[in-house]
Amino acid sequence: MNIKSLAEEERPREKLLVKGKQALTDTELLAIVLGSGTRQESVIRLSQRILSSVNYNWNELAKLSISDLCKFNGIGKVKAIEIITALEIGRRKSLQEALKIVSISSSEDAFQLIHPLLSDLIIEEFWVIFLNKSNGMLGKEKISQGGITGTVVDVRLIFKRALELNAVSIIVFHNHPSGSLKPSEEDVRITKEIKEAGNLLKIMLLDHLVVNQTSYFSFADEGFI
Repeated sequence: MNIKSLAEEERPREKLLVKGKQALTDTELLAIVLGSGTRQESVIRLSQRILSSVNYNWNELAKLSISDLCKFNGIGKVKAIEIITALEIGRRKSLQEALKIVSISSSEDAFQLIHPLLSDLIIEEFWVIFLNKSNGMLGKEKISQGGITGTVVDVRLIFKRALELNAVSIIVFHNHPSGSLKPSEEDVRITKEIKEAGNLLKIMLLDHLVVNQTSYFSFADEGFI
């Protein structure tokens, strides 16, 4: 279907003007970003083909590189850059909203804060949130990063920074690029090691979150801490 064959109010740009941004489908939003299709394929069809390849999941689309996107017929480097740019703007918007959280009182608060940092990554990263006695955030810091299946965590680095910030508690978290939320044996081992080290230094480990693209596993909520 060619864009021009649609009723004017159903064309993506015109539809946004008449009905508002909420009325647009994911396909129509991406079509606006792309701007045009090819001689053989409308921008609507091209957008559908790209989104269907990632099951209409924006987080999965954000993981694709320029070379990945250029494998789609009709997508060159310029359009690939436009897609990546639009998704990065969305990620930074989410991060700015998350930074408004000044006190963490639940695993959900922690997840909302860290999710924009990790949701699109294809490698594993391990982060720490440092808290004061009122559970106010003193800072957050990446401790390590690794491959798709794991990362090495130096517990000494966690507590060196915690002592520098005068933190009284911490929350640690890492992502599983595979999407699985099941903690590995290594996840359980490092959690125990961090908790024991924190007990010696009077710096409490409040939680360890395993994060994927849309959700999380909380060691505290599940009674592992």
